[in-house]
Amino acid sequence: MEADGLTNEQTEKVLQFQDLTGIEDMNVCRDVLIRHQWDLEVAFQEQLNIREGRPTMFAASTDVRAPAVINDRFLQQVFSANMPGGRTVSRVPSGPIPRSFTGILGYVINFVFQYFYSTLTSIVSAFVNLGGGNEARLVTDPLGDVMKFIREYYERYPEHPVFYQGTYAQALNDAKQELRFLIVYLHKDPAKNPDVDSFCRNTLSSRSVIDYINTHTLLWGCDVATPEGYRVMQSITVRSYPLMVMISLRANRMMIVGRFEGDCTPEELLRRLQSVTAANEVWLSQARADRLERNFTQTLRRQQDEAYEQSLLADEEKERQRQRERDAVRQAEEAVERARRDVELRKEEIARQKIELATQVPSEPAVDAVGAIAVVFKLPSGTRLERRFNQTDSVLDVYHYLFCHPDSPDEFEITTNFPKRVLYSKADVDAAEGADRANETLNKSLQDMGLKNREVLFVNDLEA
Repeated sequence: MEADGLTNEQTEKVLQFQDLTGIEDMNVCRDVLIRHQWDLEVAFQEQLNIREGRPTMFAASTDVRAPAVINDRFLQQVFSANMPGGRTVSRVPSGPIPRSFTGILGYVINFVFQYFYSTLTSIVSAFVNLGGGNEARLVTDPLGDVMKFIREYYERYPEHPVFYQGTYAQALNDAKQELRFLIVYLHKDPAKNPDVDSFCRNTLSSRSVIDYINTHTLLWGCDVATPEGYRVMQSITVRSYPLMVMISLRANRMMIVGRFEGDCTPEELLRRLQSVTAANEVWLSQARADRLERNFTQTLRRQQDEAYEQSLLADEEKERQRQRERDAVRQAEEAVERARRDVELRKEEIARQKIELATQVPSEPAVDAVGAIAVVFKLPSGTRLERRFNQTDSVLDVYHYLFCHPDSPDEFEITTNFPKRVLYSKADVDAAEGADRANETLNKSLQDMGLKNREVLFVNDLEA
């Protein structure tokens, strides 16, 4: 990896990212981290979103609408700098609570004064804002405001948790979608607010705080001097800086469940974060269980629908197969019926032809007629037919006689015995090159065919 120009820290992040995601190609791990400016948490979160089948909010449209957030102090755990573990740099430290009556009375009076002073300041600020002058606060580039804050914060405080690289609306939607705690940090010029500088430099840079925030929450931050930060500041009623609020899904509503006002030690911030997380984890666990049940129900319903669709497809395929079989049977029956009709038509046609050709059979000459030829026909059935013909009668006359005889086959050939010679074959005539050749064969006289006096001819059935 050193050959790729990476520092030891960047190489370590590549290895950590590879272990977290299981991506084998280290070049892919490196490219993903570079795309997210080496923010391990952001890059890992994007991979989780991709695996879960939904686009990461970091790449979502900046026009996404933020879900409503309930801001009810009675439903929040509120922590301030005046509580144990808190600290104040800009004013004289409050120190431990005095034990004398006079000290306790002064402590209570000072606490009440500070509380009402903070409240009165917020009210006055709200009325001033209502009076106008907000034109410069129009939010035109919320993502640009957030990224500007992240760059400036990184330059001033190198050690820090991972900030969400997206708008406030995107962060809310992502936390709601993933059922995670969202910490909103509102930043104010540390040069004019020592408490803010102390909180960022000493508390948020603590390794235990960084690890806890990166592991258990999403952290979104912005400077209240920018339009995006100012808009969020107005929606969550800031009383003192630094300010962090924890937002979580509770009873299907996004709600501020913890408020951390003022500076405190890293140990105290970690304890407060753990306290708020523990008190509200049950809501997220219930939401996760409900979502898991819904997903299971949806998956089961989808599987049932798919099984039903497969069953319908199988039934349709079976019906199509049955229809194909019925069509095949019907076509076979139609073919048989056509063949039967063809046979009947052929028989009818042959019967008609026999009736027509019977009139063309020449009359039989007398026994003592000059030039008479006595012919004995041996049929395939074994029947012997005797008939006299004139020498001048043609082969066609002999064919007409045999064709019209009821014992003769419909398709036949006439041959001599020895040497075997075909005198007539309808198949040969049909296969002849032309009608002229067929007529020439049929019109030859018996004398021309070499028949004399008494002959024996064989009739062979061509359809046998």
